[in-house]
Amino acid sequence: MRWSQGRRSENVDDRRGRPGPAVAGGIGLGGLLLAVVVGLLGGDPMVVLQQMSTGGGMGGPSASRPRQPTAQENQLADFVSVVLADTEDTWEKEFREVGRRYTPPKLVLFDGVVASACGQASGAMGPFYCPRDQKVYIDLNFYRQLKQQLGAPGDFAQAYVIAHEVGHHVQNQLGIEQKVTQMKQRLPAAQANQLSVRLELQADCLAGVWAHATAKQRRTLEEGDIEEAMNAAARIGDDALQRQSSGRVRPDSFTHGTSQQRQRWFATGLKTGDINSCDTFNRRDV
Repeated sequence: MRWSQGRRSENVDDRRGRPGPAVAGGIGLGGLLLAVVVGLLGGDPMVVLQQMSTGGGMGGPSASRPRQPTAQENQLADFVSVVLADTEDTWEKEFREVGRRYTPPKLVLFDGVVASACGQASGAMGPFYCPRDQKVYIDLNFYRQLKQQLGAPGDFAQAYVIAHEVGHHVQNQLGIEQKVTQMKQRLPAAQANQLSVRLELQADCLAGVWAHATAKQRRTLEEGDIEEAMNAAARIGDDALQRQSSGRVRPDSFTHGTSQQRQRWFATGLKTGDINSCDTFNRRDV
């Protein structure tokens, strides 16, 4: 991805190196994958965040110790700022064309543990969007995990993750997230999970809309970028994560969609560049 000359966003809140809230307990690779499954990349992040806010967290005391980011980490933070700015340009234009005003989210960079309006969270659960404060949260260490433990390397895989979370902010701006949350509260767990899947797949499609815009309007994509994003979408499908963490696949517990579904909806947004193509709620099958 050709990003170094891109605009930097003014909406990055860099909390790296600051002491964070203490979180009890530790987590290994198995715990990490389980957290990812039940958190952002495979479960309801609200549940995980609420559990952590009451002390059932992940990580360890060392996560809250201040440290100086490395030059490589600072370069990655710079990359994140450019991608965020690029999503701002895309969605400001999309909203303006339909007579609406887009208010971009803040993006919080943190080390280990962070306090959000949705509760206390560990970087082990992966990036997440909190609709209560309209912020995206990411511990940059997740990108190492994405590459080494989930098998999804590449800068455009990293960009896809950001664009997906910003997609949740777009849903929040349009009132979709609120409606889905209200509906889920009245439904049994299995049906609520199905709504979660549709919400997440729509966010994947919106990430594809952004990818279409940055490719066509700003020409930042390089050969192999789309393949990196598609691979990332496959690696974080519910079925892939469950198979890796426990060796079992339980479709009734899916909340983000299968690898195939995530790839298909990202590709839909990428191909059309049209937010109207991302209606995952009025289709019998997704």
